[in-house]
Amino acid sequence: MSASAMHIEPFFDAATGTVSYVLADTVSGQAAVIDPVLDFDPKSGTLSSRSADQLIAYVRGQGWQLQWILETHAHADHLSAAQHIRHHLGGKVAIGTHIRAVQHVFRKIFHFESSFLPDGSQFDHLVEDGERLMLGQLELQAMHVPGHTPADMAYLVEGAVFVGDTLFMPDVGTARADFPGGNAATLYQSMQRILSLPRKTRIFVCHDYPPAGRAPAWQTTVQAQREGNIHVRDGVSEADFVLLRTARDATLDMPTLLLPAVQVNVRAGKLPPAQDDGRTYVQLPINAFAKNAPVPDGVWQ
Repeated sequence: MSASAMHIEPFFDAATGTVSYVLADTVSGQAAVIDPVLDFDPKSGTLSSRSADQLIAYVRGQGWQLQWILETHAHADHLSAAQHIRHHLGGKVAIGTHIRAVQHVFRKIFHFESSFLPDGSQFDHLVEDGERLMLGQLELQAMHVPGHTPADMAYLVEGAVFVGDTLFMPDVGTARADFPGGNAATLYQSMQRILSLPRKTRIFVCHDYPPAGRAPAWQTTVQAQREGNIHVRDGVSEADFVLLRTARDATLDMPTLLLPAVQVNVRAGKLPPAQDDGRTYVQLPINAFAKNAPVPDGVWQ
């Protein structure tokens, strides 16, 4: 198949620094959406579909048929628009099979309803490492790349790889590894797997947090990463990376949308069940992620 039959269209969400993609086989007219964003304002609790509607309009405008909605992992920095997109365009929602481990952890933290099962059944398809997904004539190869979370997946297709939260742009570095189930050494090993691909392989990142003076970007190459990534360029050992990543993570605040995002994203983009009053709520577990903060007295019941 000629490379010209593959089309990649990025959509950058400035509010969360997330890059979503439409990937298409233009010959067959089949498409996939990768890591779509549902807009959420934590100050007001307002949920909206502006970002996702842009992807929907684009796919419709091209006349393509959506086959897959691929999540690289259960994101902590934005809510997934997978269900909104599936409602309008169809397609199967897929995520790595290790989502079960992530669901098991957060089911306890958020005290989910007893009917929630940490078995991945909320998704249409659980992807195994090495599995090949067809998109028209395009063949996507799934790569399990844990470290940021236990369930991170990358998708390799026609000399391009969508890496989720592993590598960022070279001048930004790498994803954090301090979430539940994260591990810096495992992240390093996963990134080395990506960086062992041919040097001309195009890398499409899931986030960009550009330094001052640079516009947002989302495409780089294996060669550019190996030569210039500030955290994991050639010559940086696993031990050195673990020290750097651990020190860096200790300075980072929790993502603004972590609490609502995880509760939705481990459900494949569905909201928690409505309560008796008909409203839907997300929980805020007090001190579940506290880091050496003084605990107040006299407030607990």
